[in-house]
Amino acid sequence: MAGDAVTPSLRSAATAPSPVVETASGKVVGVTDKGVHIFKGIPYGASTAGANRFMPPRKPEPWTGVREAVTYAGRSPQAPAAPQRPELATVWGPVDTLPVGEDCLTLHVWTPGLDSGKRPVMVWLHGGAFSYGSANAPRYDSTNLARRQDVVVFAVNHRLNIFGHLDLSSLGDERFARSGNAGVLDLVLALKWVREHAARFGGDPGNVTIFGQSGGGGKSCALLAMPEAKGLFHKAIVQSGASVRFAEPERTARLAHAVLKHLGLRPDQLAALQALPLARLQEAVAPAQQTLPRPRLPLLDRYNFGPVIDGTVLPAHPFDPAAPAISDDVPIMVGGTKDETAIFFAPDDKVWNRTITEEELRTRVAAVAGGAAETLLAYYKRRDPDASPTDRLITALTMSNFHVRELMLAGAKAARGQAPVWMYSLDWETPAFGGRLKSPHSVDVPFVFDTLHVIGASHRRPGDQALADRVSATWATFARTGRPDNAALPAWPAYTAATRPTMILDDVCKVVDDLDGEVRELWLEVASGKL
Repeated sequence: MAGDAVTPSLRSAATAPSPVVETASGKVVGVTDKGVHIFKGIPYGASTAGANRFMPPRKPEPWTGVREAVTYAGRSPQAPAAPQRPELATVWGPVDTLPVGEDCLTLHVWTPGLDSGKRPVMVWLHGGAFSYGSANAPRYDSTNLARRQDVVVFAVNHRLNIFGHLDLSSLGDERFARSGNAGVLDLVLALKWVREHAARFGGDPGNVTIFGQSGGGGKSCALLAMPEAKGLFHKAIVQSGASVRFAEPERTARLAHAVLKHLGLRPDQLAALQALPLARLQEAVAPAQQTLPRPRLPLLDRYNFGPVIDGTVLPAHPFDPAAPAISDDVPIMVGGTKDETAIFFAPDDKVWNRTITEEELRTRVAAVAGGAAETLLAYYKRRDPDASPTDRLITALTMSNFHVRELMLAGAKAARGQAPVWMYSLDWETPAFGGRLKSPHSVDVPFVFDTLHVIGASHRRPGDQALADRVSATWATFARTGRPDNAALPAWPAYTAATRPTMILDDVCKVVDDLDGEVRELWLEVASGKL
């Protein structure tokens, strides 16, 4: 990305050139659309190829002239996602199909004004389990969020999977001591770039909120526990991705040795590892992971190629058992969707067609909850007597795979008693595919970004835009004030051990105290390996 500015114009006929903004590396021009100035693909770091592979990120090379920042750029090499039903390939609208590459440290900006407005700054961290995804998906377009809520939005691309999280620190070469956390160090560099440049884009560098969904929520949790990120942001929103633990060095060292063995390299051949073609490294991801044993705490230890508890970049687990003191002053919103796992189970025809039997339900829940299964199943049957076994499976395993970690995060944060934490659940159900998906993982994203128009007519139903208005306003209000209170919602108390309130976001929004409290402690014991 170094060198002279890109010269061919890639603006659409419906947009106009934005004013020119001078960054620390050179001048950029974007487009102005619907009153929002949009800049795409601005480099915040240098290429991570060659000798920079696995290394901490470096600042970008400067350029001359005016760079056109008018098209998305920066898509890290991808690890494959789990197989999905073909009909769900574009369930959330068009996907990013840009070529992948190691010149991927870019960010995008949406701002209502290039002035001294000191607007709240929101920094988006995309999902994809630290392994895939990008900030370039159309559903993340922040034009409406910026324009309607008067905020400045940045969205960040960074290194993923083996490129961002291959922990080579056990191999004796000090140059690679931080390699296992290269991907989250990219985020720190991006946040430093935001701090330096926010005012030039009409934002307030002293009022920065990080927000992310799924793996992006995990990235928020990592940043909350990283000393190097201290002071670079002031609030955090964790959507469907609460992470209380990350991988420990024994496991990541084993993974690194498996990668080298698969590639036929010795531990002293790290320079050769840096020179391998992208495809060769990508090919090693799956077979190396297959050599690992089952995690000690499978409901909490979720990422192989992800952040590493290395004692320096990440001194300790984010919320196991306590919330990190370094982020005591950071208010947090945490939550998810009511039926997260519905979309992950969609490839299973028995789930998709709602033909799971009571016995199959018992077997599947017991595989996760062990001896607690019968008590849990009795509770869900009593709670939802008319629900099918399939729907109760989705409910139970949404709690085990998602909500239990949200409870742990909220409980740990509230126990610190320094800055508040609020919990929510988005319960809105999509009518798409005959309602089979219910309120699945990722359905919240177009409500936050006010991009319901992107995901397609099959998801639309009366009242959806009104909910999008409320949700996007709530996220922006939290970014502005550190509290989610706004006139569109009922009073929303902060989370405490005494009441444990959850805001239900749906056609009718309401607060429920101690949601599923009857089985809360039981699930916490299951997740923590106490049962």
